[in-house]
Parts: sequence; structure tokens; C-alpha cells
Amino acid sequence: MTFSRKKHLDSHYISKHNQPYTKEYIKTYVKPFVCDVCGKPFRENYKLKLHYRVHTKEKPFVCHLLKKKPHDCNVCGKAFSKKSYLNDHYNTHTNDKPYACDTCGKAFSQTSYLREHYLTHTNERAFPCDVCTKIFKSKAYLQVHLRTHKNERPFACNMCDKAYTCKAYLTEHYRTHTNEKPFQCDLCEKSFSRKSNLNVHYRTHTGEKPYQCSVCLKSFSQPSQLICHNRLHTNEKPYHCDLCDKSFSRKGYLNSHSRTHTKEKPFACDVCGHTFSQKGHLNDHYVSHMDEKPFQCDLCGRSFLRKRQLNEHKRIHADEKPFPCDLCSKSFYRKYSMQKHRRTHASEQLQESEFCGKAYSTRSHLNDHLRIHTNDKPYVCDMCGFSFSRRYEFNRHYRTHTNERPYSCEVCGKAFAVKFTLSRHYLTHTNEKNYLCEVCGQTFAAKNYFQRHYRIHTNKRRYMCGVCGKSYSEKSTLKNHHRVHTDEKPFACDVCNESFAIKQSLVVHYRTHTNEKSQFKCDFCEKSFFYRSELKNHYVVHTKEKSYVCDICGKKFAYKKVLKTHYYSHTGLRPYVCSLCGKAFSQKCHLNRHFTIHTNPNKRDTLGVTLSQENT
Repeated sequence: MTFSRKKHLDSHYISKHNQPYTKEYIKTYVKPFVCDVCGKPFRENYKLKLHYRVHTKEKPFVCHLLKKKPHDCNVCGKAFSKKSYLNDHYNTHTNDKPYACDTCGKAFSQTSYLREHYLTHTNERAFPCDVCTKIFKSKAYLQVHLRTHKNERPFACNMCDKAYTCKAYLTEHYRTHTNEKPFQCDLCEKSFSRKSNLNVHYRTHTGEKPYQCSVCLKSFSQPSQLICHNRLHTNEKPYHCDLCDKSFSRKGYLNSHSRTHTKEKPFACDVCGHTFSQKGHLNDHYVSHMDEKPFQCDLCGRSFLRKRQLNEHKRIHADEKPFPCDLCSKSFYRKYSMQKHRRTHASEQLQESEFCGKAYSTRSHLNDHLRIHTNDKPYVCDMCGFSFSRRYEFNRHYRTHTNERPYSCEVCGKAFAVKFTLSRHYLTHTNEKNYLCEVCGQTFAAKNYFQRHYRIHTNKRRYMCGVCGKSYSEKSTLKNHHRVHTDEKPFACDVCNESFAIKQSLVVHYRTHTNEKSQFKCDFCEKSFFYRSELKNHYVVHTKEKSYVCDICGKKFAYKKVLKTHYYSHTGLRPYVCSLCGKAFSQKCHLNRHFTIHTNPNKRDTLGVTLSQENT
């Protein structure tokens, strides 16, 4: 039997042959064209081809007369496909928020934002990820998240090689090239490139910290801060370096660490051109260009260059010590002080030198020590060629070329190149001397001064010359002594090219070119001095004052060094020892005079009698 139309044939099959009207029957006889993606059947092949475009998102037919987004914003020029989207967009310019939450009263500029906000009350997250355990409150967030598993980054920047999983991230990234900051705070006029950063910034005005740690109850203004904080309790370090075995709790720490391998320094100072591997180092460097200290304490009036320093200072007024040691009962104002203290416990002295067995609390300190054995000096000055084994030594040396003095005294304004020198200088204002010698009773302002003095009692001279065997208590003194053998004179005058073995000799020599006048003049005579200490010693000539008293016999002296020598008559100490014969003396001048016995035998008899009389 034949039919003029195919649908008549289909109806005939069902009515006359009593065929069941099932999907298999429809696929086989009625709808033979089946989609191999979703299984949907079609009668005609062209309908199947049209259906395929649902899966491929293909839209080959373009209208050249009508715009895809015909509704333009007359403020910023952005286009929208629907007028309702444009109306919602206008609210971002007028700061109008007509959509309010009926639970908490919070208002939003768009209905989509309100719908997402509602989920925070219901705690509803209906879109789970099939790969991991994460759940999302919208399908769009889930789709973006799935690209992280597939390693898909379809949105690439045409100005650099970076790519992103969603268009919003790319838009935010473009602002790093254009330096655009469209989100402005209406309280302090500070601008931001991201709206999320503006929202976080608002909390600095409101003091809001909605994210609380369930272990220690500490609160944070950002959820990311809470996540990183929780890792302190769990000791989790999910970010691993591919080049070494180090792990980190934050991705930013890993990125900073990676630059130690690549030697990359992407952060440049726009004032002097110096480059840095970390943004924090650049911020610290900017301080050297600043003339004022913007952060002031409202309790004592003291000013600081950094806000972090002000916050640490305020803890002194509040007597707040938020960093306790978990091994003992001590607490500290600063986290760094707590970490430094914690290493004093024996359980942390784990890093031992394979050469000498000396132990250190950190790997970095051990690496610095190992360079003493290997004589490795990786830090090379590009201006003079000098090399150093430690970075802080290189930084200190580099300031001799740049004349940079970033550490200034808050009392008198004097500036220093090294922070330790500033700390020691502060003691001249406070007249504080906390280090007491238990042998002779002398007090000292700095620990290194005390240690240097104490070697007089112990007769300890750790640094010996490998050429002549002469020993010294200070490493710097041995270094200067070595130049006697090598005839090295590294300190050259840039005016006349004359060289000197000691830096202080060069400083004195410079004055012959500059005609620098000594600025400290005596009120009694016409003499003048370059240093205040020299003037102070000179005043004794006029005043006949003897302010240094021996606390054992009561004898008075005009100069401190004479009292120091006098103390040896009570203690019997003779700190100056001849390296050739072992004879000891109470004064250095006696030792120098004794040396001529070895160098000039003709004077042996006369000097021997004199020195024996002086030491009785």
C-alpha cells in the first residue's frame, strides 16, 4: 500500500499493524535521526543539524541591521541587550540601591545581587562540583570553578601573557595596565581597581570584622584572612615550591620565594629606579625618600614612618602582648620577638653545621655560617667589585656608595646607615648603661662594648694573625693588621689618589683638601677640635677636674682610661701579653716599649731595668 505523505504512512503503521508507540519504535521508524550527545530523536536530518547548535553554541546567522546590545549607557558608554539590564546598571552611577533584603535590610543595586544575598540567610548552595566537594550558590560560579579542574583559561589578556577563567577577572586585570580605579570611597576619597577591595576598605571605617576563628575567636575583615589564619592552627602548608622542598601557607609567600630561584625583581622604585623582588621591600625602601613621618601616636605624640610601627608602639601603652610563647609563659609585643625567643628553647636548635657542629635555629642562619667554611661570597657590589657572604653586609656596604642613611634619630635628627648604630646612638640620650662588668664594676651602654671590655679580664684573643702569630680580641683589628703584611691600602682619596690602610686615616686626610675647620672650640683657649669627646678631654687641662674616682682606694683621676689602668694595680691583671716571649704588662705602652727588646737587642739592658721598675 502506498501513501502520498510520510505522516500517513506513520499513522497506518500504528492503526493497522498494531505497532506499539514506543521510543524505540519512533527512533527506528518514525524518528530515525538521533543526537549522539543527548539521545534526542528527529524525523528529518536537517532538524538534527539545527539541534546540534544547542550543544556547540553555534549561532551562524547575524543581523547586520540590529545591534546585539542596542541599549547604551549615556554615562560610560557600556551597552546592554535588555533595557532592564541598563536600568540596573544606571544604579551604579547614581549609587541608588532600590532592592532591599527583607531579612536584614541590606540594599543592592541589582536584583541578581539581592538573589545571591538571600542565599547567605538560607545557607542554600544548590550547585555542587562533581570533581571536588565544593558547593556553589549559583550555576555561573560552578561553571567558572569547573574550568580550574579542566585547566581552561579562555579569557586571555592581549597586553601580556596572562589568562583567566572568567571575563570579570580579565576586566579587573586590564586595570593593572590602564591604572584605572573606578571604585571610590565616599568617606576618604581613596580609589580602588576592584569593588571587593572597596568593600574591604569600608570596614576600616566601620571597624567591622565579620569573620571569626572558631578556635581562638579572633576576628577578621576578609574571609581570605580567616582561611590563612586557620592554617596556623592546622599547620597546613598547601603551596609547594617545585624547585626545592619548601612549603608555604599562603600563595603570596610561595610567589615571593620563587623569585629567589629566578632572581626576578619586578617591583621598581619610581624615584631612584631600584628594583626589588617583593613589594614589601619596595614599600620599606620608599621610606628613605620620605621627609616626614605621617603616623603619629595620639597618646605620646611620637611619629612613625610606617603604620605597622605605630600599631606595635600602641601595644606598649596598652601593655598588650598578643604573641605568647607556647613553650613557656612569656609573651611579646611583636611576632618576630616571639619567634626569635622560641628558638632559644633547645628543641628548636636543629640546624647543625656539617663542618664544625655548630647549631643554629634557622636554616638561613646556618647557610650564612656555612659560607665561612666554603668561602662563598655570592653578593657582589657592582660599583667596586667587593663581594660579601651575607646580604646584610652587602646592603650596609652599598650605602657607602649611595650615602644613604635611612635610620634617623627622633631626638636629634642624626641619620645612620645601619640600624644597630642608631640603637646604640639612642643610649647617648638616655645615658642608659645596662651592662655591668662583675670583675671591675664598670658599666656599658652597648653589649659589644661590654664584651670587648670583658676580654681584658679573660685575656681572650680569638683572632690570630697567620703570618706573625700576633693575636687580637677584635676581628676588625686583625683585618687592619693584615694590611701591614700585604701592604694593602684599600681606602683611596678621590682627590689626590693617595691610599690608606685604615678608613679613619682617610677621613683625617680629607680635611687637608676641604680645609674643614674643627667645629668644637675651647672656651678657655684658642684650641679647637674635630670631635666633642676630644674637647671634653681637653677641658680637664683648664678645670683640673678629676671626676673619675676609684671605688676601692678613693683615688681620683682626670681621664677614664687612666682610672681603667689604675684598676689593674688592685686586680693584678696584666692584659697586654708579648706574643714572642709571653711576658705580661698592665699598660699597652709598656708592651710596645718591651717589643723593642726583640727588635733592637742593643737596647735590651737599659729597657729591661726600666720595665722591671715599672711593673713592681
